Amino acid sequence: MLRLLCVLFLLPAIASAAEPLTVAVASNFLSAAEELGDEFAAVTGTAVRLSSGSTGKLYAQIQNGAPYDVFLAADVARPRKLEEEGLALRDSRFTYARGTLVLWSATPQPSESDCVEVFASGQYRHLAIANPQIAPYGRAAKQYLTAAGHWSNAAGRLVLGENISQTLQFVVTRNATFGLVALSQVKGDRGQQATCFWPIPADLYSAINQQAIILQRSRQPKNARAFLEFLRSKRATEILVSRGYTVP
Repeated sequence: MLRLLCVLFLLPAIASAAEPLTVAVASNFLSAAEELGDEFAAVTGTAVRLSSGSTGKLYAQIQNGAPYDVFLAADVARPRKLEEEGLALRDSRFTYARGTLVLWSATPQPSESDCVEVFASGQYRHLAIANPQIAPYGRAAKQYLTAAGHWSNAAGRLVLGENISQTLQFVVTRNATFGLVALSQVKGDRGQQATCFWPIPADLYSAINQQAIILQRSRQPKNARAFLEFLRSKRATEILVSRGYTVP
């Protein structure tokens, strides 16, 4: 009986150790997070379970009690707010990557050589961007359109994605002629074939600094800290750069 009681006492600890680390990840970073999670699991034995969406929606879920351990946002504002609201650990927030905005199209016309001119002249049907209210890449897209003098022309032809992944799909399926999406989505052989690919000048939108933070409700704070340390590692940096991010 004593032996059975000891086993029963240890079961919660065993179950806890076997639990995957739950990470809320901004849509633009999902593919990179999958690769990073696999590498982290191979090194530590701790699996990583991802839940993706727009940064704004994930922030709202966390406010409403979603049981995540780590938040990989696509901005600085939401992690900072969670910190201020007492929903995240103050000493854990840092910028893990910086994103780049690109103009992208999959339609047969315009061609690569004249796509920027066609876009600037307004000779297109629809432009897809992520919702600026909830998605940092959407906010950056609006900043660019405003700074470049294209906002008034584009506003009536916008197709808004709930997140940057849905935004890209609008362009891939040609429901939108152009899209303002993340470089990480369309870099190299991971992206669809493009007829237009133009990095937006960095001085036309605020830097897309993507921050990570450990959440107060985390049931695995030690594993969460280990994961954030891994994000700072040389191997993680190599993965991020290969996927189109810069690392501060």
